[in-house]
Amino acid sequence: MINRRSFGKALGVGAGAAAVGLAGPRSAAAVPAATPADPGTHTTFPRIKQIKAGVLDVGYAELGPAHGPVVICLHGWPYDIHSYVDVAPLLAERGYRVIVPYLRGHGTTRFLSDRTFRNAQQSAIAMDVIALMDALKIHRAVLAGFDWGSRTADIVAALRPERCKALVSVSGYLVTNLEANLRPLAPKAELAWWYQYYFATERGRLAMEDKTLRHDLTRLVWDTVSPTWGFDDATFERTAAAFDNPDYAAVVVHNYRWRLSLADGERRYDGLEKRLAARPAIGVPTVTLDAERDPFTAPGGGTSYRDRFTGPYEHRTLPGIGHNVPQEAPAAFAQAVVDADRL
Repeated sequence: MINRRSFGKALGVGAGAAAVGLAGPRSAAAVPAATPADPGTHTTFPRIKQIKAGVLDVGYAELGPAHGPVVICLHGWPYDIHSYVDVAPLLAERGYRVIVPYLRGHGTTRFLSDRTFRNAQQSAIAMDVIALMDALKIHRAVLAGFDWGSRTADIVAALRPERCKALVSVSGYLVTNLEANLRPLAPKAELAWWYQYYFATERGRLAMEDKTLRHDLTRLVWDTVSPTWGFDDATFERTAAAFDNPDYAAVVVHNYRWRLSLADGERRYDGLEKRLAARPAIGVPTVTLDAERDPFTAPGGGTSYRDRFTGPYEHRTLPGIGHNVPQEAPAAFAQAVVDADRL
């Protein structure tokens, strides 16, 4: 099995191949060659910025030249912006302006009003990205994500393709169809979603509101969905700090209850959800990634969602990698962003 340190070389993006394999929007002659990072090379972002966008005051990290082509990297659950702590410097060195926001309910992102419904339905989170782009005066960006981030990026690419230059989506097409979600999966697949059903109960909600239980629950998820990732306690704790957001429990619980039709969304998003229920195709240039050791990876090497991507397209399976793809395989993820931008 490929280990973490040999993974970049196996993908052809080791130090000797960096100048060619990870070329960005500017020529290799104009920008010094970037050295791909092993997982854990970086531990923090330089600083966190804040900007009011839509219903939120969004916390985000930013790396790279202010006028470079933009990449927005979107995290999942139970993760935060540190999923991109190694990816962002790789892309910044290639001339990209990299924006990594905390999703609603995470880290330093806050709702502007106490009266705003702590909604985490898929279209609401996607519109957060559009609001952030508007606030930062970004017209188009490459969108890249995993887990909640993949779903969010997919939705923006499908419904607002003029704002999405290219797409990197781990696990492919993740747009939720509420009606289809009412149908049971195979028992083995259902087992991986145990926490979704836990959050449907009051016990699960109370566990998310309890700091100790929340900590242990999210750590268990990390351990089980990334079985080959040898992260240390400090790596988890840096991310777990983002779970102390006062709206974290409400946002997470609503997200999973909404997916199971156990909680309502907001009527203002009904039109978007109706469009998403039709499984709209994505026509922007796309690279999809499947993680071999992720229990949520569908069999078939991307065939189950291939028809949803109608533009320039590539698919890759990452051997030995689990759910948190950008943090477990930063060089491969960064390469996917560069390649999607070139399709």
